[in-house]
Amino acid sequence: MPLPGGPVAHHEDLAAAVAVIEAERSPRWVLSDTARGYPPLLEAGARLGRCRDLRLSERILSRAEGREPPVHVVETDPDAGTLFEREPEPVDGPALLTQLQATWLDQQRRLHALGIDGLGMLLAAESAGGLVAAEMSRTGVPFDVEVHDELLRELLGPRPTKGMRPRKVQALADRVAEAFGHQLNPDSTKQVLAAFHAAGVDVKTTHHWELASVDHPAVEALKVYREHARVWTAFGWSWADKWISVHSSSGGGGPAGGRVSVHSSSGGGGPVDARFEAAGARFRPVYTVGGADTGRWATDGGGALQLPQAVRAAIRAEPGWKLVAADAAQLEPRLLAAISGDAAMIAATAADDLYTELAPDLGGERAKAKIALISAMYGGTAGDAAALVALMRERFPAAAECVERAARTGEKGGIVRTWLGRTVPAPSAKWWSELNSDKGIRAATRRGRFTRNFIVQGTAAEWALVLLALLRRRLHEDGLGELVFYLHDEFMVHCPAAHAPAVCEAIETAAAGATRTLFGDMPVRIPLRPKIIDSYAEAK
Repeated sequence: MPLPGGPVAHHEDLAAAVAVIEAERSPRWVLSDTARGYPPLLEAGARLGRCRDLRLSERILSRAEGREPPVHVVETDPDAGTLFEREPEPVDGPALLTQLQATWLDQQRRLHALGIDGLGMLLAAESAGGLVAAEMSRTGVPFDVEVHDELLRELLGPRPTKGMRPRKVQALADRVAEAFGHQLNPDSTKQVLAAFHAAGVDVKTTHHWELASVDHPAVEALKVYREHARVWTAFGWSWADKWISVHSSSGGGGPAGGRVSVHSSSGGGGPVDARFEAAGARFRPVYTVGGADTGRWATDGGGALQLPQAVRAAIRAEPGWKLVAADAAQLEPRLLAAISGDAAMIAATAADDLYTELAPDLGGERAKAKIALISAMYGGTAGDAAALVALMRERFPAAAECVERAARTGEKGGIVRTWLGRTVPAPSAKWWSELNSDKGIRAATRRGRFTRNFIVQGTAAEWALVLLALLRRRLHEDGLGELVFYLHDEFMVHCPAAHAPAVCEAIETAAAGATRTLFGDMPVRIPLRPKIIDSYAEAK
């Protein structure tokens, strides 16, 4: 097994040395933590083509071995008892190189010992995701501050003084109070529950799903108030003050300081292309690759994955540029067809609209087909769902059995894996100790619902990672534009207007490549239709 790296070399300018090595050898770099090590390189002008992220890989490997991953994967104190115990401390280059090599070798040994098909591909895809996340944080999403302010003023009223609600939000708060017949703070769950109880409405929470069946005038007023208040507090003027900036030498998401821990083992890249340097205002969130157990991303600041429709028009292409947005049509049901091998369902994926194609087999209406598929994946039983799931079980037995088997396994505390081998977290000792109690039975049912969806949603995250890696490489090699946004099954590129048609083709090619990479010659189809737009509000 080849060792990463080689003789230790000292460079006055690490970024310049990295750029030279990229141009000469196109290696696969080994990084202890891409989120920490890559941003400083990007700021200094160096781009990595591909890498192995030891932290992201350790999380996947540890879960596959049935244990929780450690906080740190590179221990920098040579006198520590084990490799994964203590907080990192400064260490000289040769010692760090030795530990990186040891960690990489250990992970390679464990990867081969596990023998899980696809797991090596998953480590590569997850590591590529780390590169994409760092680059998107640095590039940022093009943002028009004036449009954002106009949207807020129209929806909420003028920007209020500190400690006050915007005028229209206050008017909505007054509507809630009027509906109850007395003053209260609509942000206080305790006060709202007390008001409902005083009105003779027996509710245990103020969640929208519980209030949906309540017949009281305060329900609608509270719903509208919460929608507007969320825009104000989570994506209003203070949010823009914090998260919208113009690119500078210190820009980029994630920590910019600290030691840059990289060396090479040996595949693509090149120096950062200055053609797409941010020129105007940018929204720069901090992404967390694999932040959810399923492998879906999260954010560690900025809320990019929860942007409300009300402010999306502020995400705008710069003059002479375009946004190219694409989202995968019915991604998870199509992947259920693939991972289950259900021949009838795979054949149906040839259609642009899977729900319409399956409607004759699942209740005769598109809406019923959608309920049937979503309920099968998420364990829904409300309303017509149970009958429609039973119908799906009859018409598509392999697909139904795939998710039901995952649910049964989860309820018993067993382990399920995605297509490439991402492993569901093992139950805790407390979970096992309570298994036979009423509380434990409820917990087992919840876990079964989670494992039912885990195999589908996790595979969707893997498909998206592979697509991102392929698209990132194509955009860079052909100088087409920059990835600026990713949300589960949505992808967005910012590019010169003249390049937009080529970007559309690149996105479709990457989607087909991701499907082929995961499923080979299986005739499953996952259409991704790019759309050339000026603002994110036009994406759907």
